[in-house]
Amino acid sequence: MKIGFIGFGTMGAPMAGHLLKAYGSLGVWSRTPSQTVELEKAGAVRAASPRDLAAVCDVVVLCVNRTEDVQALADELAQGAKPGTLIIDHSTISPAGAQQIEASLAAKGLRFVDAPITGGSMGAQSGQLTIFVGGSEADCADAIEAIKPYSKRAERVGGPGAGQMAKMANQIAVGGMLIGLCECLAFADKAGLDLEQMRDMIGGGAGGSWGFPNYGPRILKRDWSPGFSIKNQRKDFAYCRDAAREIGAKIPGTELVDDLLKELDDAGRGEEATTALFEVLER
Repeated sequence: MKIGFIGFGTMGAPMAGHLLKAYGSLGVWSRTPSQTVELEKAGAVRAASPRDLAAVCDVVVLCVNRTEDVQALADELAQGAKPGTLIIDHSTISPAGAQQIEASLAAKGLRFVDAPITGGSMGAQSGQLTIFVGGSEADCADAIEAIKPYSKRAERVGGPGAGQMAKMANQIAVGGMLIGLCECLAFADKAGLDLEQMRDMIGGGAGGSWGFPNYGPRILKRDWSPGFSIKNQRKDFAYCRDAAREIGAKIPGTELVDDLLKELDDAGRGEEATTALFEVLER
């Protein structure tokens, strides 16, 4: 199996590294060649274009940003891909967009699964990501096998677009976790309590969440250096709000967190980590 990879951000770069280590070879392409230098030193081969990458791969993995980015790459890949080539998209995009891309590629004899990821940069680095896979049973089975090197749990959740719907549900839960953590610690701070003690005690009890051990230390240090950015979180929340309107679901908690993060985004702080929400609640 020959695998190609596109998208070398905070998540994609370590994921590509896991594939290279597991399979011994990897094709790569990036609009920013410097992003693939370290992978090339380890044995990856850089293609001149997405079309050229697709021409020599059985599987191409994408980890980019928005729906339109995935659509543009899918169109380019289709120009060079052999019939039956499998495209695995780890980007978080709109569920409707994933369905449209799958249909357009199927009409050209290509396979597509939407496989958004969760687990943060730590999960990408350790190869312990949870992955929601949407598509046909056969295509999902092939995708799950290919991405084992960085999967903790990868499962088919339904047909085309279902992976993205599952990721929307995940992001709704992430928003609740984020505001719960930040609101809790901002309250404790104003009450004159020891934040480190509260993080440990509350985080170990019924009020605990993944955020307490993983995000708590950053909040205590007021460290808003990039992890998962406010800009990207709000991009995902926009997809959540659109999907909720389409299916008639109410997501008031997500809308509140999005509105609070907007204050930071409007202040030019969109590249900071989402935990900067603590400052809004602290004020």
